[in-house]
Amino acid sequence: MPDAPALTEIRAELDALDDEIHALLMRRAEAVARLAASAAKPAGTVLRPGREAAILRRLLRRHDGPLPRAALVRVWREVFASSVAQQGGLAVAVPPDIPLGRLALEHFGAATALKPQPSLAAALNAVSAKAAAAAVLPWPREGDEPGQEWWMRLDNTLQVVARLPFLSAGAPPLEAAIVALHGADASGEDLCLFRIEAPEGEGRAAIAARHPQARVLAMRREGGLTRALLEGPEVPAGAVALGRYAIPERGAA
Repeated sequence: MPDAPALTEIRAELDALDDEIHALLMRRAEAVARLAASAAKPAGTVLRPGREAAILRRLLRRHDGPLPRAALVRVWREVFASSVAQQGGLAVAVPPDIPLGRLALEHFGAATALKPQPSLAAALNAVSAKAAAAAVLPWPREGDEPGQEWWMRLDNTLQVVARLPFLSAGAPPLEAAIVALHGADASGEDLCLFRIEAPEGEGRAAIAARHPQARVLAMRREGGLTRALLEGPEVPAGAVALGRYAIPERGAA
């Protein structure tokens, strides 16, 4: 334990640092206010998942010291949330799944309004009807039940704009997609989601061979067709584009 004079000195240093951090946060809020009032502000939604991901990557790559990387991301996610609130805020539709709701709050900030929905389809409908700016849905996996295959309902209007969580130590136990009416802005390191149709007898290996740069995430066979969900660096000709998202950071959290 430090002696009393040393403790007083360290606390004084912490107080000074807190004042500096607070001053910078106020300056940042002023800059956001200028952006919100400026004609330079991009039209459409206040969601900028690509821009946020690019900022987080830059900070994570310069980060050093004992502060955990996960704590850094949590702090900046709340900073982003406050910036969105300054520009009008947003509501997020979530299905009846507590872990998904927790992921939504971690990403959008504790003060963001969540709008619980009775099903995945209802969450998508809330976005389509503009009752919510985005929906948080479970990331597609092979073996999902038909009612869980929300990616079958997407078209060129509803788009996947982010994959959660952005930072995790290895493969997280739960992942989610953010779906919105506006496509994501580029982050510089992105993947595209797309859907293709193939003859019902065509299997995963054949589809993967036709799209060697992509990965097959899920497949559904019905009506004489196989519909497959893939992710890759670009959307091939003839495929249905379902969105683009910043590649998450995996490693030490």
